[in-house]
Amino acid sequence: MTTPTIPTAAERIRTIAMQAPTGVLAADKLEPATTSWHYLCTTGDMLISVRNDSPPLKRIGESGLPAVLELTDSAPLPFREPVRGLVWLRGTLHRIDADRARALVTQAAEYDPAPALLDIGHTTTLIQMDVESGVAADANGAEPATRDALKMSMPDPFWNFESDWLQHLDTDHPDLLAMLARRLPPQLRQGRIRPLALDRYGITLRVESGPVDDRDVRLPFAQPVSSPEALSRAIRVLIGCPFLNGLRQRTG
Repeated sequence: MTTPTIPTAAERIRTIAMQAPTGVLAADKLEPATTSWHYLCTTGDMLISVRNDSPPLKRIGESGLPAVLELTDSAPLPFREPVRGLVWLRGTLHRIDADRARALVTQAAEYDPAPALLDIGHTTTLIQMDVESGVAADANGAEPATRDALKMSMPDPFWNFESDWLQHLDTDHPDLLAMLARRLPPQLRQGRIRPLALDRYGITLRVESGPVDDRDVRLPFAQPVSSPEALSRAIRVLIGCPFLNGLRQRTG
């Protein structure tokens, strides 16, 4: 069995759903609405918070409303092209009664105490999307994911500190970046090299050369990792320095 070197489309969708603070909800012949909070449940359903005056909310009938939720995967560093990828989730929107909405908000606050939850029931309304399918797209193309695949997938174990980790690497560890750059093809080593993305399967570097020439290069780990300690070891192996002090997660 071949060891995977990249996340599946379902894993990417799960991860981006956790990282993207807002999304855009679109339905046929309606103005798009910006969401203030969302969460992809283990059932495959999406909980979404929208403003009380949003067009899609007003059009939800008893049979629901077909819609698409778009989420943007944005890089945590100031690149000239900051969008790493996009996610589209297609399904049917349904209203949630007030009692169930309050219960769901209480549960959600235990794992995601987002300030936007305080607005639900006041300036925003919680609705549900019965997700039918999803698509994850990036510079390498687009890949679909079924509802069943989304139900069985998990977000990347580093989703909640990827941004801090990449910023820490970019700001405080030029030595490690230089060592990682040695893994790139010789023709790419002259550009500005910065960390673009991290997941359990590897790290992606962006090389900015010239005014518009950007190249993304993925450096896969020897095997998938799932803890900060294993990540530190994988980076040391990747740069060929197994006894170098590891890069640790920034705290504070």
